[in-house]
Amino acid sequence: QVQLAESGGGLVQAGGSLRLSCAASGGTFRSFALSWFRQAPGKDREFVAGSSRTSSTSYYADSVKGRFTISRDDAKNTVHLQMNSLEPEDTAVYYCNADRSGLSWATLRLRGGRYWGQGTQVTVSS
Repeated sequence: QVQLAESGGGLVQAGGSLRLSCAASGGTFRSFALSWFRQAPGKDREFVAGSSRTSSTSYYADSVKGRFTISRDDAKNTVHLQMNSLEPEDTAVYYCNADRSGLSWATLRLRGGRYWGQGTQVTVSS
């Protein structure tokens, strides 16, 4: 059973930075496409960033390009999301997602893969 556990959320002022981490267990980490999603109150869950299995390609939502960076450490079974220049609009619960079924990134961006973490709250004050 694959399990994902996020950490690193918290309260930060606008313009600040946070680094989220997601630790995975129960699977061959390098076989997963990894993503971060977020869900703000009253809004649908949305794709934030993704990393292909080989980490050769990263994907970002337009709203976070140039501010957020996804990285993975296959040796430590961990994926990170470095978030800089945070804005109040970035306030949300952030979820880690993993997929090993080979879904296209078009599909992963829309609905994510099979495995989800429990989420970590990020709050950006103005």
